[in-house]
This record gives sequence, C-alpha cells and structure tokens, in this order.
Amino acid sequence: MMLRNFLTKKEISKTTLTAIKYTGGSILVNGQHQNVRYIVQAGDQVTIVFPPEQLSEGLTPEVGEMSILYEDETILLLDKPAGQSTIPSRNHPSGTLANFVCGKFEAEGVPSTAHIVTRLDTDTSGVICVAKNRHIHHLLSKQMNENVFQRRYVAFVEGRITSSFLTIEQPIGRKVGSIIERTVREDGQYAKTDVLVKGTYVHDSCEFTVVELTLHTGRTHQIRVHLQWLGHPLVGDDLYEATDCNFARQALHCSSLSFLHPLTKERMTFESPLPKDLNAFLQQSAK
Repeated sequence: MMLRNFLTKKEISKTTLTAIKYTGGSILVNGQHQNVRYIVQAGDQVTIVFPPEQLSEGLTPEVGEMSILYEDETILLLDKPAGQSTIPSRNHPSGTLANFVCGKFEAEGVPSTAHIVTRLDTDTSGVICVAKNRHIHHLLSKQMNENVFQRRYVAFVEGRITSSFLTIEQPIGRKVGSIIERTVREDGQYAKTDVLVKGTYVHDSCEFTVVELTLHTGRTHQIRVHLQWLGHPLVGDDLYEATDCNFARQALHCSSLSFLHPLTKERMTFESPLPKDLNAFLQQSAK
C-alpha cells in the first residue's frame, strides 16, 4: 500500500503529516527520505521524525517543583496540588503547571510544548496527563472521544444524596452574562456524569456526601455544574452556590486516570490519594 495509507492505519493524522511537510521533520523508510506516495513493502522500517514544536504564545518555561507519578518518552503524569493553575491566564500568567512542564522540557532538550491532555481547575487537585508531542496528544484525545480514556474524581457535596448511584445527562453551555460560569441549558453541549455515593457525613453541623464521579464527556466545569443542577453543589464551591459547609476550595479531586498507552496499547492506571485538606476535613467528620 501507499505510505500515506500505511501512516493513516498507524493513526498519524493529516495535521501531523502537513506539519512534517512544511515545518520540519521527516518520513524515512529504511533510513531514506520518502514521500507519502512511496509503496511500502513487508519488512520496511518506517520512521517518523516530528518537527520541533513552538511554545504557545504567553507560555514561558519556568523552573518549579512538580509531583511526577510516571514518565516515559511519550507521556508525563503529574499530581497537581490545589491552588495551582494548569495553564497561564490573565490572572495567573506564571507559576502554572504548563510553565513548569515547559521548563522541564527545555532543560532536558525535549523539543515540545506542554500538551495538556486533562486540564483541572485551579482549585481542583489530582492526576493530570501531559503528552510530549502533538501526535501523542492526538492519540489520547481520540481515546477520550471513544470513551476509552477513563477519569474518576472524588468529591464532597452539600446535603444527603439518597440514591446509591445515578447518572446525570444534562447539556452544558455558557451562563448568560458570564464569561466564567457554565449552566445546564437545552442548547448546550451533551454532557454525562456518573455519580456513585460512598457515604454521608456531618462536619460542624454541615451534612455532606462523599461521591465518586466518572466523566464520560469533558465539558468546562462539568462536575461542578451537574452537581449544582442536582441540588448538591460541591462543598466550598462559592461560584456554584455552595453555602452550607466551610471549606477553603471546591472539594474536588481527580483520583485516577486510566487509558491505553498511546504506543504499546497497554492499559495503564494512575492514582492520587486524597490530599491532606480533604482528608483532614473527612477525618474531622462523623457519619
């Protein structure tokens, strides 16, 4: 078959091939440069050299501490603390996880920018996946679209949820008059969240429920919006009308990510224990 078709079967995207053609990189067969019309034969060795990537505008490499759960030549798994932004913004132009990732890549000679596969809100803690080039990002994003990439969270929500398990399927869109808030609205994007109830507790006369959440889609503020719609906003989530419990941030933690390794296709699972602040709040509570 033609090399172009072979590379398509290997999930090399058209965008990646275009980047190789016009911005550097190369396609080699048995060590020799070839174009995509070359006819590959059994036993040929095909090598893809990706073009060097430019940093996104406004993203400056910085040196900073990161909690690394796993790393190989394709992916980087990190445990993000609450209070750190994932990517730079007007309010947080530096000190973000992406800044530190780019600083690490620069120091190690990795010619890539920070491809954040799973972004977390500033006040959400837990596991984050970073791809080391645009092709790996493409492969992992495809797993998300096909629901192969699994994301689980632990959350504390206000009030008592009487069901042991429920699924929320409500479309999410931008709230009218706000550039930050989202809300459930009929013309929003499809969103699905599974909610597994783990137990109900009381903390200083505030009743709350511990839940485990599984995301089937990745809408902005999806968990926060769905739980507010359910009538049980996240503990400490002032933006989404939490009022009962006193906690310094939204009580949300990404406890695990599970996906197929983009090259080996081996199922990999990475976990993060409940952080100190959430664990202390739980330990000081009674059933």
